[in-house]
Amino acid sequence: MIEQSSTTRPTTSSTPNSSNRKAYLVGGGIGSLAAAAFMIRDGGIPGRNITIFEAMPVVGGSLDGGGNPTDGYTLRGGRMLTTDNYECTWDLFKSIPSLAFPGKSVFDETIEFNQQNIPHSQARLVDRNRAILDVESMGFSMTDRIELLKLTEADEAKLGNSCITDWLSPPFFETNFWFMWATTFAFQPWHSAVEFKRYLHRFMMEFSRIETLAGVKRTIYNQFDSLVRPLVSWLEAEGVNFMANCTVTDLDLKTEHGKIVVEAIQYIRDSKTETIAINDEDLVFFQNGSMTDASSFGSMTSAPKHRTKQDSGGWRLWEKLAHSHPEFGNPAAFNSSIPESYWESFTVTLDDTAFFDKMEAFSGNRAGTGGLVTFKDSNWLMSIVLAHQPHFLNQPTDVQVFWGYALHPDRIGNFIPKSMSECTGKDILQELCGHLNFDLETIAAANCIPCRMPYITSMFMPREYKDRPLPVPTNSKNLAFVSQFVEIPEDVVFTVEYSVRVAQIAVYELLGIDLKVPPILHHDKSVKVNLDAVVKAFR
Repeated sequence: MIEQSSTTRPTTSSTPNSSNRKAYLVGGGIGSLAAAAFMIRDGGIPGRNITIFEAMPVVGGSLDGGGNPTDGYTLRGGRMLTTDNYECTWDLFKSIPSLAFPGKSVFDETIEFNQQNIPHSQARLVDRNRAILDVESMGFSMTDRIELLKLTEADEAKLGNSCITDWLSPPFFETNFWFMWATTFAFQPWHSAVEFKRYLHRFMMEFSRIETLAGVKRTIYNQFDSLVRPLVSWLEAEGVNFMANCTVTDLDLKTEHGKIVVEAIQYIRDSKTETIAINDEDLVFFQNGSMTDASSFGSMTSAPKHRTKQDSGGWRLWEKLAHSHPEFGNPAAFNSSIPESYWESFTVTLDDTAFFDKMEAFSGNRAGTGGLVTFKDSNWLMSIVLAHQPHFLNQPTDVQVFWGYALHPDRIGNFIPKSMSECTGKDILQELCGHLNFDLETIAAANCIPCRMPYITSMFMPREYKDRPLPVPTNSKNLAFVSQFVEIPEDVVFTVEYSVRVAQIAVYELLGIDLKVPPILHHDKSVKVNLDAVVKAFR
């Protein structure tokens, strides 16, 4: 376990005037929020000198959570956490006070919650006959084992921009392992072999317990209420300036002594174009790209609109900067094929307990202990998860909420004769009840809000090494990148940890902070972990 951080750490920046320099963060996701916290906690920069620009009315980025019990709650996604990994995330949240429990940190409250709600899924995969499958065996053939080992041991230079299907034969994608691993982490067969290999190494401890999800840790509420709210509250108390409904349109760059320097930020707010001059010692952090760009919500009576990046513009600034500076990455590697990077989720708000009662009886899991239930034979490859209730702050006690998603929303349903992308919330509930053989009265009091996300797994797209910029490009003086589209060796995208780690690396490097970023814990080097994985692979 990493050592506990403290809000009283001494300033360790090598720059003597940290209290005078300013920092500007473009984008209000977890990467920017974490960067602001590290600058205050470890860099000695006063919160009043930090400004966060966010195009949306609320910060938090992809860690969102909205709605209400009357109109229905909404979640675009839910994030898997562990305490065996997520070294930088917990280093940060050991420093952030809990909003609910005075004297405790967010880390403390999360650990205590998980000690009281221990995950052990008893219904990880369900087949077309509504039978819970025995998933003790991964279902590998010897060919599957050999091919998986070759992929796991191949170096990234050899893997290059290849797809998972370039390394694994078609039968592999029908194994119990693939259905569980793919739906836990949202992988598709055409995704990057490099990213798949990184996941196999980073989460090797999960390989031997993937059928029960025993290693998964959950926050008390959804991640917006449990992680974003307390972090924002702490930043506000430190005096950080939040500029919502503010779209940054350009960064003015110059070259000075061979280094690229941001000298101004241009933005639009209240229909007015403004410019902020950046002084010599000031810093700029940019969240390049967005996996939830162009998201759209539907309703019980309407399907989500089919938006593209032209409807949102979340990639525009990165494309503009990278056009003249190849070292800033290649957005086209990630945003050029919506059919390969999108899926659809849905959030269901219930005014009675009928659905939860039936699901708990069917699965054998109390809500909050089971994790994903995946319908293996679903054309949409649909999964649902019943979280511990309440899942939203201030959620009424007589209201329940669950979340689900499907990896193949372009396919025709098993019970609804149209693709999920064309479905209303009512249609999705009918499809779900068909897979469970629940009668429609079970969801009579339900409000299902679907959400289409064109770029949700865009960070998994096959790529070249240079398609992602470094957190601080080698020729940058005052500009850093903090997002899921930045290159960190060994770590895995589509995690809260990746954004927080990028932020910590960028802050420490730009500020010259003489502290070590918590190292990645190499459980994949453990003899026991490897032995457990081998035993599991041969079951």
